[in-house]
This record gives sequence, structure tokens and C-alpha cells, in this order.
Amino acid sequence: MADTIAETVDLLYTIDQDQLTPDQQIALGSALAALAQAERLEQINEQLRGIHQVLNTWALRATVDGR
Repeated sequence: MADTIAETVDLLYTIDQDQLTPDQQIALGSALAALAQAERLEQINEQLRGIHQVLNTWALRATVDGR
């Protein structure tokens, strides 16, 4: 997903905003806002994966130590 976000960022920033109609400028602004949200969600997802790994490790250790 990160590659797709990076590619989309590159594409969006190559657009010449001076050539856009007001409606296109609004659409571009909306696209940039959605992209920022997607980037934030990806960061949250990465953090959750890390937490999940830690919790799984703890659970496995508890199971092994409990035997």
C-alpha cells in the first residue's frame, strides 16, 4: 500500500494547479486530503501490527511458561 500512496503523491504533485478550473482545484484538494488520511491509516496499521506481534509473543511465552 505504501508504494501506491507514494506513487499517487508523485502524480498529484506533478499537476500544474494553475491550469486547473476551480472545480478541478477542489477535486485535487479533496484527493490530497484523502491521501493524507490514507497515509495516516497506514501508519496506524503499522503500529497495530507491532502491538499484535508483541502481544502474540507474550501469549506464546505465557503458554510455554505455564506448562
